[in-house]
Amino acid sequence: MLIVVASYVFYSWWDWRFLSLIVFSTIVDYTVGFKLKNEENQSKRKLLLWASIVVNLGFLGVFKYYNFFLDSLYHVIPGLQVVLGFNSIEIILPVGISFYTFQTLSYTIDVYKRKLEPTSDFIAFAAFVSFFPQLVAGPIERATNLLPQFFHKRTFNYAKFVDGMRQILWGLFKKIVVADNCAEFANQIFNNSAEMNGSTLIFGALFFAFQIYGDFSGYSDIAIGTSRLFGFNLMQNFAFPYFSRDIAEFWRRWHISLSTWFRDYLYIPIGGSRGGTLMKVRNTFIIFIVSGFWHGANWTFIIWGALNAIFFLPLLLTNNNRNNLRIVAQDRYLPTFKESFHMLITFALTVFAWVFFRAENLGHAFDYIKGILTSENFFNVIPTSWGGRLLSDFAFSLLNIVLLIVVEWFGRDKQYGIEFLFGIKYRIVRWSLYILLILYIIVFAGGSQDFIYFQF
Repeated sequence: MLIVVASYVFYSWWDWRFLSLIVFSTIVDYTVGFKLKNEENQSKRKLLLWASIVVNLGFLGVFKYYNFFLDSLYHVIPGLQVVLGFNSIEIILPVGISFYTFQTLSYTIDVYKRKLEPTSDFIAFAAFVSFFPQLVAGPIERATNLLPQFFHKRTFNYAKFVDGMRQILWGLFKKIVVADNCAEFANQIFNNSAEMNGSTLIFGALFFAFQIYGDFSGYSDIAIGTSRLFGFNLMQNFAFPYFSRDIAEFWRRWHISLSTWFRDYLYIPIGGSRGGTLMKVRNTFIIFIVSGFWHGANWTFIIWGALNAIFFLPLLLTNNNRNNLRIVAQDRYLPTFKESFHMLITFALTVFAWVFFRAENLGHAFDYIKGILTSENFFNVIPTSWGGRLLSDFAFSLLNIVLLIVVEWFGRDKQYGIEFLFGIKYRIVRWSLYILLILYIIVFAGGSQDFIYFQF
Protein backbone atom coordinates (compact mmCIF):
# COMPACT_ATOMS: atom_id res chain seq x y z
CA MET A 1 0.00 0.00 0.00
CA LEU A 2 2.86 2.38 0.84
CA ILE A 3 4.35 1.90 -2.65
CA VAL A 4 0.98 2.59 -4.29
CA VAL A 5 0.46 5.78 -2.28
CA ALA A 6 4.03 6.93 -2.94
CA SER A 7 3.67 6.20 -6.66
CA TYR A 8 0.36 8.06 -6.92
CA VAL A 9 1.77 11.06 -5.05
CA PHE A 10 4.85 10.98 -7.29
CA TYR A 11 2.72 11.04 -10.44
CA SER A 12 0.25 13.59 -9.05
CA TRP A 13 3.14 15.96 -8.41
CA TRP A 14 3.23 16.48 -12.19
CA ASP A 15 -0.56 16.76 -12.71
CA TRP A 16 -3.06 15.07 -10.38
CA ARG A 17 -5.81 15.14 -13.02
CA PHE A 18 -4.13 12.45 -15.12
CA LEU A 19 -3.78 10.07 -12.20
CA SER A 20 -7.34 9.01 -13.00
CA LEU A 21 -6.07 7.43 -16.26
CA ILE A 22 -3.66 5.19 -14.38
CA VAL A 23 -6.30 4.25 -11.81
CA PHE A 24 -8.87 3.48 -14.51
CA SER A 25 -6.42 1.36 -16.54
CA THR A 26 -5.47 -0.47 -13.34
CA ILE A 27 -9.11 -1.26 -12.52
CA VAL A 28 -9.90 -2.37 -16.08
CA ASP A 29 -6.91 -4.69 -16.44
CA TYR A 30 -7.22 -6.11 -12.95
CA THR A 31 -10.89 -6.91 -13.67
CA VAL A 32 -10.09 -8.39 -17.08
CA GLY A 33 -7.35 -10.57 -15.62
CA PHE A 34 -9.61 -11.71 -12.77
CA LYS A 35 -12.41 -12.67 -15.16
CA LEU A 36 -10.01 -14.44 -17.56
CA LYS A 37 -8.93 -16.71 -14.73
CA ASN A 38 -12.15 -18.74 -14.72
CA GLU A 39 -13.44 -18.06 -18.22
CA GLU A 40 -13.10 -21.07 -20.54
CA ASN A 41 -15.23 -19.84 -23.43
CA GLN A 42 -12.71 -18.71 -26.06
CA SER A 43 -15.00 -16.11 -27.59
CA LYS A 44 -15.59 -14.47 -24.22
CA ARG A 45 -11.87 -14.62 -23.46
CA LYS A 46 -11.13 -12.76 -26.71
CA LEU A 47 -13.81 -10.21 -25.88
CA LEU A 48 -12.21 -9.56 -22.49
CA LEU A 49 -8.78 -9.20 -24.07
CA TRP A 50 -10.08 -6.76 -26.67
CA ALA A 51 -11.78 -4.75 -23.94
CA SER A 52 -8.37 -4.23 -22.33
CA ILE A 53 -6.70 -3.42 -25.65
CA VAL A 54 -9.39 -0.94 -26.71
CA VAL A 55 -9.38 0.89 -23.36
CA ASN A 56 -5.62 1.18 -23.11
CA LEU A 57 -4.87 1.94 -26.75
CA GLY A 58 -7.95 4.17 -26.83
CA PHE A 59 -6.45 6.42 -24.16
CA LEU A 60 -3.15 6.41 -26.02
CA GLY A 61 -4.87 7.19 -29.31
CA VAL A 62 -6.86 10.12 -27.99
CA PHE A 63 -4.11 11.81 -25.99
CA LYS A 64 -1.17 11.08 -28.29
CA TYR A 65 -2.42 10.53 -31.84
CA TYR A 66 -5.79 12.26 -32.29
CA ASN A 67 -4.39 15.48 -33.76
CA PHE A 68 -1.86 13.60 -35.89
CA PHE A 69 -4.46 11.41 -37.59
CA LEU A 70 -6.90 14.27 -38.01
CA ASP A 71 -4.31 16.67 -39.49
CA SER A 72 -2.91 13.94 -41.78
CA LEU A 73 -6.41 13.09 -43.02
CA TYR A 74 -7.23 16.73 -43.73
CA HIS A 75 -3.91 17.14 -45.52
CA VAL A 76 -4.71 14.23 -47.84
CA ILE A 77 -8.37 15.26 -48.34
CA PRO A 78 -8.48 19.07 -47.84
CA GLY A 79 -12.26 19.43 -48.14
CA LEU A 80 -12.99 16.77 -45.56
CA GLN A 81 -12.70 19.20 -42.63
CA VAL A 82 -15.74 21.09 -43.87
CA VAL A 83 -17.73 17.86 -44.09
CA LEU A 84 -16.68 16.36 -40.75
CA GLY A 85 -16.37 19.55 -38.75
CA PHE A 86 -13.73 18.10 -36.40
CA ASN A 87 -10.86 20.36 -35.41
CA SER A 88 -7.52 19.78 -33.75
CA ILE A 89 -7.64 20.18 -29.99
CA GLU A 90 -5.16 21.49 -27.45
CA ILE A 91 -4.41 18.44 -25.36
CA ILE A 92 -1.74 17.67 -22.78
CA LEU A 93 0.11 14.40 -23.28
CA PRO A 94 0.10 12.57 -19.92
CA VAL A 95 3.66 11.80 -18.83
CA GLY A 96 4.57 8.14 -19.18
CA ILE A 97 1.30 7.07 -20.84
CA SER A 98 3.11 5.03 -23.51
CA PHE A 99 5.09 3.21 -20.83
CA TYR A 100 2.44 2.24 -18.30
CA THR A 101 -0.06 1.44 -21.06
CA PHE A 102 2.27 -1.17 -22.53
CA GLN A 103 3.18 -2.47 -19.09
CA THR A 104 -0.39 -3.16 -18.05
CA LEU A 105 -1.30 -4.48 -21.52
CA SER A 106 1.43 -7.11 -21.26
CA TYR A 107 -0.30 -8.40 -18.11
CA THR A 108 -3.67 -9.01 -19.74
CA ILE A 109 -2.08 -10.53 -22.86
CA ASP A 110 0.02 -12.94 -20.77
CA VAL A 111 -3.02 -13.89 -18.67
CA TYR A 112 -5.05 -14.43 -21.85
CA LYS A 113 -2.32 -16.70 -23.26
CA ARG A 114 -2.22 -18.53 -19.89
CA LYS A 115 1.45 -17.65 -19.45
CA LEU A 116 0.67 -15.91 -16.17
CA GLU A 117 -1.67 -16.63 -13.28
CA PRO A 118 -3.76 -13.50 -12.62
CA THR A 119 -3.36 -11.94 -9.20
CA SER A 120 -6.27 -11.49 -6.81
CA ASP A 121 -4.38 -8.82 -4.87
CA PHE A 122 -5.54 -5.46 -6.24
CA ILE A 123 -2.99 -3.47 -4.21
CA ALA A 124 -0.10 -5.54 -5.57
CA PHE A 125 -1.40 -5.09 -9.12
CA ALA A 126 -1.81 -1.34 -8.61
CA ALA A 127 1.78 -1.21 -7.36
CA PHE A 128 2.93 -3.11 -10.45
CA VAL A 129 1.22 -0.65 -12.80
CA SER A 130 2.30 2.52 -11.00
CA PHE A 131 5.70 1.59 -9.48
CA PHE A 132 7.20 5.08 -9.27
CA PRO A 133 10.89 4.52 -10.22
CA GLN A 134 9.98 3.33 -13.72
CA LEU A 135 6.47 4.75 -14.11
CA VAL A 136 7.17 7.67 -16.44
CA ALA A 137 10.02 6.40 -18.66
CA GLY A 138 10.51 2.69 -18.11
CA PRO A 139 11.91 0.14 -18.27
CA ILE A 140 8.60 -1.37 -19.42
CA GLU A 141 8.39 -4.27 -17.02
CA ARG A 142 6.59 -7.58 -17.51
CA ALA A 143 4.23 -8.82 -14.84
CA THR A 144 6.09 -12.15 -14.86
CA ASN A 145 9.17 -10.37 -13.50
CA LEU A 146 7.94 -7.44 -11.41
CA LEU A 147 4.54 -8.48 -10.02
CA PRO A 148 5.75 -11.49 -7.94
CA GLN A 149 8.34 -9.27 -6.26
CA PHE A 150 5.58 -7.34 -4.46
CA PHE A 151 4.74 -10.51 -2.53
CA HIS A 152 8.28 -11.08 -1.24
CA LYS A 153 9.25 -10.11 2.26
CA ARG A 154 11.79 -7.27 2.17
CA THR A 155 14.92 -7.16 4.29
CA PHE A 156 17.69 -4.61 4.02
CA ASN A 157 20.57 -5.84 1.88
CA TYR A 158 23.67 -3.66 2.16
CA ALA A 159 25.30 -5.03 -1.00
CA LYS A 160 22.18 -4.33 -3.08
CA PHE A 161 21.84 -0.89 -1.54
CA VAL A 162 25.41 0.05 -2.47
CA ASP A 163 24.98 -1.42 -5.95
CA GLY A 164 21.79 0.58 -6.43
CA MET A 165 23.45 3.81 -5.28
CA ARG A 166 26.37 3.15 -7.62
CA GLN A 167 24.05 2.68 -10.59
CA ILE A 168 22.12 5.84 -9.67
CA LEU A 169 25.42 7.72 -9.57
CA TRP A 170 26.36 6.55 -13.04
CA GLY A 171 22.91 7.42 -14.33
CA LEU A 172 23.25 10.93 -12.93
CA PHE A 173 26.61 11.34 -14.65
CA LYS A 174 25.16 10.27 -17.99
CA LYS A 175 22.13 12.54 -17.65
CA ILE A 176 23.50 15.66 -15.94
CA VAL A 177 27.01 15.80 -17.33
CA VAL A 178 26.89 14.04 -20.70
CA ALA A 179 23.32 14.49 -21.93
CA ASP A 180 22.65 17.99 -20.61
CA ASN A 181 25.96 19.39 -21.89
CA CYS A 182 25.47 17.73 -25.28
CA ALA A 183 21.92 19.11 -25.39
CA GLU A 184 23.19 22.69 -25.38
CA PHE A 185 24.98 22.18 -28.68
CA ALA A 186 22.53 19.70 -30.22
CA ASN A 187 19.70 22.19 -29.65
CA GLN A 188 21.68 25.17 -30.89
CA ILE A 189 22.80 23.38 -34.06
CA PHE A 190 19.45 21.76 -34.90
CA ASN A 191 17.49 24.93 -34.14
CA ASN A 192 19.77 26.98 -36.41
CA SER A 193 20.73 24.31 -38.90
CA ALA A 194 20.22 26.55 -41.94
CA GLU A 195 23.10 28.74 -40.72
CA MET A 196 25.53 25.89 -40.02
CA ASN A 197 28.09 24.28 -42.31
CA GLY A 198 28.42 20.57 -42.97
CA SER A 199 30.90 19.60 -40.27
CA THR A 200 28.97 21.53 -37.62
CA LEU A 201 25.78 19.71 -38.64
CA ILE A 202 27.58 16.39 -38.27
CA PHE A 203 28.65 17.39 -34.76
CA GLY A 204 25.04 18.38 -34.04
CA ALA A 205 23.86 14.88 -34.94
CA LEU A 206 26.72 13.38 -32.92
CA PHE A 207 25.85 15.47 -29.88
CA PHE A 208 22.21 14.46 -30.14
CA ALA A 209 23.20 10.78 -30.38
CA PHE A 210 24.96 11.03 -27.04
CA GLN A 211 22.32 13.34 -25.59
CA ILE A 212 19.54 10.83 -26.16
CA TYR A 213 21.71 7.93 -25.00
CA GLY A 214 22.88 9.69 -21.85
CA ASP A 215 19.39 11.03 -21.18
CA PHE A 216 17.42 7.82 -21.63
CA SER A 217 19.92 5.22 -20.43
CA GLY A 218 20.76 7.58 -17.56
CA TYR A 219 17.11 7.62 -16.50
CA SER A 220 16.98 3.83 -16.77
CA ASP A 221 20.06 3.51 -14.55
CA ILE A 222 18.49 5.85 -11.98
CA ALA A 223 15.19 3.92 -12.08
CA ILE A 224 16.85 0.50 -11.83
CA GLY A 225 19.19 1.66 -9.07
CA THR A 226 16.35 3.27 -7.10
CA SER A 227 14.31 0.09 -7.39
CA ARG A 228 17.24 -1.92 -6.09
CA LEU A 229 17.33 0.28 -2.97
CA PHE A 230 13.84 -1.04 -2.19
CA GLY A 231 14.78 -4.63 -3.00
CA PHE A 232 13.28 -4.77 -6.51
CA ASN A 233 15.13 -6.03 -9.57
CA LEU A 234 14.18 -4.43 -12.89
CA MET A 235 15.34 -5.61 -16.28
CA GLN A 236 18.38 -4.10 -17.98
CA ASN A 237 17.18 -1.53 -20.52
CA PHE A 238 20.45 -0.61 -22.25
CA ALA A 239 23.45 -2.85 -22.89
CA PHE A 240 26.01 -0.42 -24.34
CA PRO A 241 24.29 -0.14 -27.74
CA TYR A 242 26.88 2.12 -29.38
CA PHE A 243 29.37 -0.77 -29.25
CA SER A 244 27.12 -2.79 -31.57
CA ARG A 245 28.59 -4.29 -34.72
CA ASP A 246 25.37 -4.29 -36.75
CA ILE A 247 21.86 -2.84 -36.52
CA ALA A 248 20.38 -6.13 -35.31
CA GLU A 249 22.76 -6.11 -32.35
CA PHE A 250 21.98 -2.44 -31.75
CA TRP A 251 18.29 -3.23 -31.34
CA ARG A 252 19.08 -6.06 -28.95
CA ARG A 253 20.93 -3.50 -26.81
CA TRP A 254 18.86 -0.29 -27.17
CA HIS A 255 15.66 0.20 -25.14
CA ILE A 256 15.56 -3.53 -24.53
CA SER A 257 12.24 -3.48 -22.66
CA LEU A 258 10.43 -1.90 -25.65
CA SER A 259 12.24 -3.96 -28.31
CA THR A 260 11.38 -7.23 -26.56
CA TRP A 261 7.80 -6.03 -25.95
CA PHE A 262 7.24 -5.49 -29.66
CA ARG A 263 9.02 -8.75 -30.45
CA ASP A 264 6.83 -10.82 -28.13
CA TYR A 265 3.46 -9.08 -28.56
CA LEU A 266 3.58 -7.93 -32.20
CA TYR A 267 6.42 -9.35 -34.29
CA ILE A 268 6.09 -13.03 -33.34
CA PRO A 269 2.24 -13.06 -33.41
CA ILE A 270 2.17 -11.71 -37.00
CA GLY A 271 4.68 -14.32 -38.15
CA GLY A 272 8.08 -13.01 -37.14
CA SER A 273 10.87 -14.17 -39.43
CA ARG A 274 8.91 -17.20 -40.55
CA GLY A 275 7.44 -17.52 -44.02
CA GLY A 276 8.68 -16.21 -47.33
CA THR A 277 10.72 -13.17 -48.19
CA LEU A 278 7.73 -10.87 -48.64
CA MET A 279 6.35 -11.81 -45.22
CA LYS A 280 9.73 -11.17 -43.60
CA VAL A 281 9.97 -7.77 -45.26
CA ARG A 282 6.39 -6.90 -44.29
CA ASN A 283 6.82 -7.95 -40.66
CA THR A 284 10.11 -6.09 -40.34
CA PHE A 285 8.63 -2.85 -41.62
CA ILE A 286 5.57 -3.26 -39.37
CA ILE A 287 7.62 -3.74 -36.21
CA PHE A 288 9.99 -0.85 -36.87
CA ILE A 289 7.38 1.60 -38.12
CA VAL A 290 5.09 0.86 -35.17
CA SER A 291 8.09 1.27 -32.86
CA GLY A 292 8.80 4.63 -34.47
CA PHE A 293 5.17 5.67 -34.17
CA TRP A 294 5.18 4.68 -30.48
CA HIS A 295 7.76 7.41 -29.92
CA GLY A 296 5.59 10.20 -31.19
CA ALA A 297 2.85 11.47 -33.49
CA ASN A 298 5.11 12.81 -36.21
CA TRP A 299 6.15 11.54 -39.62
CA THR A 300 9.78 11.97 -38.54
CA PHE A 301 9.42 9.07 -36.11
CA ILE A 302 7.79 6.89 -38.76
CA ILE A 303 10.65 7.56 -41.20
CA TRP A 304 13.14 6.91 -38.39
CA GLY A 305 11.53 3.52 -37.84
CA ALA A 306 11.44 2.78 -41.58
CA LEU A 307 15.14 3.64 -41.93
CA ASN A 308 16.01 1.16 -39.19
CA ALA A 309 13.93 -1.46 -40.99
CA ILE A 310 15.91 -0.81 -44.17
CA PHE A 311 19.18 -1.11 -42.25
CA PHE A 312 18.00 -4.32 -40.58
CA LEU A 313 16.54 -6.16 -43.59
CA PRO A 314 19.81 -7.13 -45.35
CA LEU A 315 20.93 -8.86 -42.16
CA LEU A 316 17.62 -10.71 -41.81
CA LEU A 317 17.36 -11.77 -45.44
CA THR A 318 20.93 -13.12 -45.44
CA ASN A 319 20.48 -14.84 -42.04
CA ASN A 320 23.16 -12.64 -40.46
CA ASN A 321 20.90 -10.92 -37.93
CA ARG A 322 22.11 -13.08 -35.04
CA ASN A 323 25.83 -13.08 -35.76
CA ASN A 324 26.86 -10.84 -32.88
CA LEU A 325 25.26 -12.28 -29.76
CA ARG A 326 28.33 -11.99 -27.52
CA ILE A 327 29.84 -8.71 -26.36
CA VAL A 328 32.41 -7.11 -28.63
CA ALA A 329 36.07 -7.95 -27.97
CA GLN A 330 35.12 -10.48 -25.33
CA ASP A 331 38.09 -11.37 -23.11
CA ARG A 332 40.17 -8.73 -24.93
CA TYR A 333 41.00 -5.13 -24.09
CA LEU A 334 40.61 -3.81 -27.62
CA PRO A 335 38.47 -4.69 -30.65
CA THR A 336 39.94 -6.01 -33.87
CA PHE A 337 40.11 -3.76 -36.92
CA LYS A 338 37.08 -5.58 -38.35
CA GLU A 339 35.08 -5.08 -35.16
CA SER A 340 36.05 -1.40 -35.01
CA PHE A 341 35.01 -0.89 -38.63
CA HIS A 342 31.64 -2.59 -38.07
CA MET A 343 31.00 -0.54 -34.91
CA LEU A 344 31.83 2.66 -36.78
CA ILE A 345 29.50 1.83 -39.69
CA THR A 346 26.68 0.83 -37.33
CA PHE A 347 27.11 4.00 -35.30
CA ALA A 348 27.13 6.13 -38.47
CA LEU A 349 23.86 4.58 -39.65
CA THR A 350 22.33 5.11 -36.21
CA VAL A 351 23.38 8.77 -36.11
CA PHE A 352 21.99 9.32 -39.62
CA ALA A 353 18.62 7.96 -38.47
CA TRP A 354 18.75 10.12 -35.33
CA VAL A 355 18.59 13.20 -37.56
CA PHE A 356 14.98 12.30 -38.42
CA PHE A 357 14.20 11.50 -34.79
CA ARG A 358 15.43 14.94 -33.66
CA ALA A 359 14.15 17.07 -36.55
CA GLU A 360 11.00 19.14 -36.12
CA ASN A 361 9.48 17.77 -39.34
CA LEU A 362 10.49 15.94 -42.50
CA GLY A 363 11.41 19.15 -44.29
CA HIS A 364 13.78 20.05 -41.48
CA ALA A 365 15.38 16.58 -41.59
CA PHE A 366 15.94 16.64 -45.35
CA ASP A 367 17.32 20.20 -45.21
CA TYR A 368 19.66 19.15 -42.39
CA ILE A 369 21.03 16.24 -44.43
CA LYS A 370 21.24 18.41 -47.54
CA GLY A 371 23.23 20.94 -45.51
CA ILE A 372 25.77 18.26 -44.62
CA LEU A 373 26.20 17.17 -48.23
CA THR A 374 26.21 20.56 -49.98
CA SER A 375 27.70 22.94 -47.42
CA GLU A 376 30.43 25.41 -48.27
CA ASN A 377 33.36 25.77 -45.85
CA PHE A 378 32.67 22.22 -44.71
CA PHE A 379 35.59 22.00 -42.28
CA ASN A 380 34.91 25.28 -40.49
CA VAL A 381 33.49 23.46 -37.49
CA ILE A 382 32.96 26.26 -34.95
CA PRO A 383 30.94 29.30 -36.04
CA THR A 384 32.89 32.48 -35.20
CA SER A 385 29.76 33.91 -33.56
CA TRP A 386 30.00 31.33 -30.76
CA GLY A 387 33.01 32.97 -29.11
CA GLY A 388 35.62 31.53 -26.78
CA ARG A 389 33.32 30.32 -23.99
CA LEU A 390 31.20 28.22 -26.28
CA LEU A 391 34.33 26.87 -27.95
CA SER A 392 35.65 25.62 -24.60
CA ASP A 393 32.23 24.18 -23.71
CA PHE A 394 32.15 22.46 -27.10
CA ALA A 395 35.50 20.79 -26.42
CA PHE A 396 34.41 19.89 -22.88
CA SER A 397 31.27 18.15 -24.18
CA LEU A 398 33.44 16.10 -26.52
CA LEU A 399 35.70 15.23 -23.59
CA ASN A 400 32.69 13.98 -21.60
CA ILE A 401 31.68 11.79 -24.52
CA VAL A 402 35.18 10.29 -24.65
CA LEU A 403 35.09 9.70 -20.87
CA LEU A 404 31.71 7.97 -21.18
CA ILE A 405 32.95 5.74 -24.00
CA VAL A 406 36.14 4.74 -22.16
CA VAL A 407 34.39 3.91 -18.88
CA GLU A 408 31.58 1.97 -20.56
CA TRP A 409 34.04 0.10 -22.78
CA PHE A 410 35.76 -1.33 -19.70
CA GLY A 411 32.37 -2.08 -18.12
CA ARG A 412 30.69 -3.46 -21.26
CA ASP A 413 30.34 -6.97 -19.80
CA LYS A 414 28.43 -5.59 -16.78
CA GLN A 415 24.89 -4.32 -16.22
CA TYR A 416 26.02 -0.67 -16.18
CA GLY A 417 29.18 1.35 -16.76
CA ILE A 418 30.81 1.54 -13.31
CA GLU A 419 29.65 -1.78 -11.88
CA PHE A 420 33.23 -2.98 -12.30
CA LEU A 421 34.30 -0.61 -9.51
CA PHE A 422 32.87 -3.17 -7.08
CA GLY A 423 35.80 -5.41 -8.00
CA ILE A 424 38.35 -2.93 -6.65
CA LYS A 425 39.79 -4.55 -3.53
CA TYR A 426 40.42 -1.49 -1.38
CA ARG A 427 37.37 0.35 -0.06
CA ILE A 428 39.21 3.66 0.23
CA VAL A 429 39.99 3.56 -3.49
CA ARG A 430 36.36 2.77 -4.39
CA TRP A 431 34.97 5.54 -2.18
CA SER A 432 37.53 8.02 -3.46
CA LEU A 433 36.35 7.33 -7.01
CA TYR A 434 32.70 7.73 -5.95
CA ILE A 435 33.45 11.09 -4.32
CA LEU A 436 35.39 12.29 -7.36
CA LEU A 437 32.48 11.35 -9.61
CA ILE A 438 29.99 13.14 -7.34
CA LEU A 439 32.13 16.28 -7.38
CA TYR A 440 32.52 16.03 -11.16
CA ILE A 441 28.74 15.88 -11.55
CA ILE A 442 28.21 18.87 -9.26
CA VAL A 443 30.89 21.04 -10.85
CA PHE A 444 30.34 20.17 -14.50
CA ALA A 445 26.56 19.74 -14.62
CA GLY A 446 25.00 21.01 -17.82
CA GLY A 447 22.01 23.32 -18.02
CA SER A 448 18.82 21.72 -16.71
CA GLN A 449 17.05 19.75 -19.45
CA ASP A 450 13.86 17.71 -19.28
CA PHE A 451 14.19 13.98 -19.87
CA ILE A 452 13.57 13.40 -23.60
CA TYR A 453 11.44 10.31 -23.10
CA PHE A 454 9.03 12.08 -20.75
CA GLN A 455 7.33 13.33 -23.94
CA PHE A 456 6.65 9.76 -25.08
